[in-house]
Amino acid sequence: MYRILVKNIRMNQATKPHYPILDGLRGTAAILVVIFHLFEAYYPAYSKHPMHHGYLAVDFFFMLSGFVIGYAYDDRWRQMNIIDFLKIRLIRLHPLVILSGIIGAVCFWFDPFTNGAEHISLIKLLAVTLLSLTLLPTPDIRGWGETHSLNGPFWSLLQEYIANIIYALFGQRMSKSVLWIIVAISAAALTATCVWHGDIGTGWGYDTFWIAVVRMMFPFFAGLLLFRSGKLLSIPAAYIVCSLILTILFCLPVFTYNGLYEALCIIVVFPLIIAAGAGGKIDGKWAKLCKFSGEISYPIYILHYPFIYIFTSWVAVDKPAPNQIVYVASGLFILFILLAYILLKIYDEPVRAWLKKKML
Repeated sequence: MYRILVKNIRMNQATKPHYPILDGLRGTAAILVVIFHLFEAYYPAYSKHPMHHGYLAVDFFFMLSGFVIGYAYDDRWRQMNIIDFLKIRLIRLHPLVILSGIIGAVCFWFDPFTNGAEHISLIKLLAVTLLSLTLLPTPDIRGWGETHSLNGPFWSLLQEYIANIIYALFGQRMSKSVLWIIVAISAAALTATCVWHGDIGTGWGYDTFWIAVVRMMFPFFAGLLLFRSGKLLSIPAAYIVCSLILTILFCLPVFTYNGLYEALCIIVVFPLIIAAGAGGKIDGKWAKLCKFSGEISYPIYILHYPFIYIFTSWVAVDKPAPNQIVYVASGLFILFILLAYILLKIYDEPVRAWLKKKML
């Protein structure tokens, strides 16, 4: 039975179109969010931040995920059950969760600017680390109010897991009519939250945990609906154009009606970008760039933030000159790309291959 399942899945994958531009756009968004976090150390206030809306990359990730989940799994449910699906997703995402959680604990303990070892016992740190590897919220040991204080982006991975579970239990059977209703209600909730809060750059803390769910619901299920609708766009140079649009959207200033602007980005513009990315064509060196940036997108996103904590502490404690910050930030950016690619090849891909043999 297992061999039949694998054979059917491979045949389906072989006949499906691939969306290389979406891989590239995921990489674009990941790189932009890394740059956003590097700037954030010096510009903690979003109104002064050069990339004012960079956190919208997470909402873009959620929408891409909904589209790709529908593409990859909607036609597999005759040969696959819910447990199979959850195993596949766990194998895809969790090896780097474990590695980055451990890196986060090490960075916290040895941070020379906050001296984490002086503020928490090793036993408590180990307990928090083990809990964080489940992606469940952990005690706030940093004092920032984060639900995941060893590796901040874990909050979005928790929402990704929740979205995957909802999809497996209900979403894979939803008609387009039901999906439209959920998307419409989620869009209204997202808009109301954006307008009320003034932006959507939150959800990572205990006091705004509910906003994390709001941020996930619309884009994920809108992405799923977009895939099922099959409404794609064809524009020339789609990868370059869409990457530029994302960059411009993230860098525009803070507006009087800022919350409404961000809601429109997520509800109106992001679906158009994904439709154009899925409907576009690419080859040659640009296709290679899309492949590379897509490969490192998840590793760079999940691995970079423990080092951002140290970088932020250095800026806050030592108050270096702006030119020093630029040099260090540039070096970190290059380091993040290299680290993401190296750990992808020597750790993530081999571990996932081994887990597939053992768990599937």
